[in-house]
Amino acid sequence: MNIIGLFNNKGGVGKTTLTYHLAHMFAIQGHTTLVADLDPQANLTVAFLDEERLENLWQQTQCAQTFFQIIEPIQEGLGDIRQPEPIKIRDQLFLLAGDLRLSTFEDKLSDTWPRCYEKDPAALRATSAFYRSMRQAADQIRAEIVLMDVGPNLGAINRAALLSADQLIFPLAADMFSIQGLRNLGPMIAQWRQSWQTIRAQLQTDKIGLPEGTMNALGYVLLQHAIRLDRPVKAYERYLTRIPLEYREAVLTLKPPLSVSEPDPFLLGQIRHYRSLIPLSQDTNKPVFELKPADGAFGGHTRLVQTAYDEFALLVHTILQALQ
Repeated sequence: MNIIGLFNNKGGVGKTTLTYHLAHMFAIQGHTTLVADLDPQANLTVAFLDEERLENLWQQTQCAQTFFQIIEPIQEGLGDIRQPEPIKIRDQLFLLAGDLRLSTFEDKLSDTWPRCYEKDPAALRATSAFYRSMRQAADQIRAEIVLMDVGPNLGAINRAALLSADQLIFPLAADMFSIQGLRNLGPMIAQWRQSWQTIRAQLQTDKIGLPEGTMNALGYVLLQHAIRLDRPVKAYERYLTRIPLEYREAVLTLKPPLSVSEPDPFLLGQIRHYRSLIPLSQDTNKPVFELKPADGAFGGHTRLVQTAYDEFALLVHTILQALQ
């Protein structure tokens, strides 16, 4: 099983939409997949579940289907995580849902981090709560892939979440914000990895089941947004040229070459902007590549629906190859 975190320090690049579509495609291709929504905004959960189901889910007090419900005993100082109850979305696709209340766990995680160096069991249980929740849920459904969505920040929740990841994928747009995001997150991930290795090295035994904190950089996905009429194409070309160099330097800590030959081995794939199909996808709680004429995808949209299927199928294939 591989836990894959999708992360960008810059919000609004399409990370959640990418995670949603990848999850469906992994399942369609026959790979049992668990989706973990660790963004307190819970946008990924909203994409999977309609409003009525969401309201019922968030009002439940006796279940453990959202991350807050799972970690609530730790938050309240009453015990360890509850046994997670993944929600079935379709055959071979399951969800551990996001929850707006998860943001209240930020202070707890900030407080426990220094005490991890002191080998405090309660602190280690809190820091590893997300990882252990995902492992338990994945074991229940025999998941091959766990896709983890997190918010666009470098706070304590994301630190605990990303320490759970075996691999990281970076969704990027061709703009200066994504480049700056790489510069921010690359050194921070390296710092978190080193700190966690120091903490683990101090432990004689691991009775809790802590993550390795590998966070291996698997590659990046370029999300092509629609070109605005007031922005020249040359601006996109300039950033497309810079991204491979910045990725090597900021994330891989490699001395970048003067230029990068095509194709870039760290580029996992490119996903186009699907324009008006995205609102249809959101309204129907379906991925773009499963939209039908009855959903409003008719005329010229029919070809775009097939294109989306082909692009995401290729991206899933490339990710699986990179995992080998």
